[in-house]
Amino acid sequence: MHFDSELRDSVLTAFRDSIPVMMGYLPLGFVFGFLFAQAGAAVWMAPVCSIIVYGGASQYMMVPMVAAGASVPAIAFATLVINLRHIFYGVSLLQKVPSKGWARWYIAYTLTDETYSLLSIMPVGTPLARMLFVCFFNHLWWILGGFVGALAGSSVTIGLTGLDFVLTSLFAMLTAEQWRNRKTALSLWVALFGYAAARLLMPENALAVSIALCAVAGLAWGASRRKRDAGNCVLNKEA
Repeated sequence: MHFDSELRDSVLTAFRDSIPVMMGYLPLGFVFGFLFAQAGAAVWMAPVCSIIVYGGASQYMMVPMVAAGASVPAIAFATLVINLRHIFYGVSLLQKVPSKGWARWYIAYTLTDETYSLLSIMPVGTPLARMLFVCFFNHLWWILGGFVGALAGSSVTIGLTGLDFVLTSLFAMLTAEQWRNRKTALSLWVALFGYAAARLLMPENALAVSIALCAVAGLAWGASRRKRDAGNCVLNKEA
């Protein structure tokens, strides 16, 4: 009974955690499914793609490639390039996920920008069930949105004006959650100033340049923090 109660609490908490993502994934998934069907894909392909690929930006990238008749290897390579950033997401979660087993692989498989944002603010020691169900619910919202969108796209033509702002709203909301649970404001200020500098120096590649600047700043901050911690350890031993 105690185990069932803990599992139920984890499921309910994970569901509540996923609600902000649901508000973004359902309309974004709908738009993907709609465009995918309009590009000529069968209805069943949208949910299957969402299950197997599960990458928002890469799935949107697939739409014009499918419409243009691109080969599967070309689509797969483009998807790999777009999703390479998830490697860094996984590294930062190593202390929170199991060292082995199916749960580790499932979390890695279902890791997206938004799921990472939720998992990264959970403290070490968070119940594994809560983390798993956050991943599950987020994946479910994306699949459901894509399937409904594909059904609509295969039968009707509707305007999608305004839905392009959903992703911006979702990231703004997740940024606010990150800010509320911050340990330091350094990352936010680095991101803001990094993008401003990149916009002035290389406006055509501002996003890529700002990401690189943030990565360098993060590595420098991590190195200085490790050096400081090592110095504190030496002082404590001498004391």
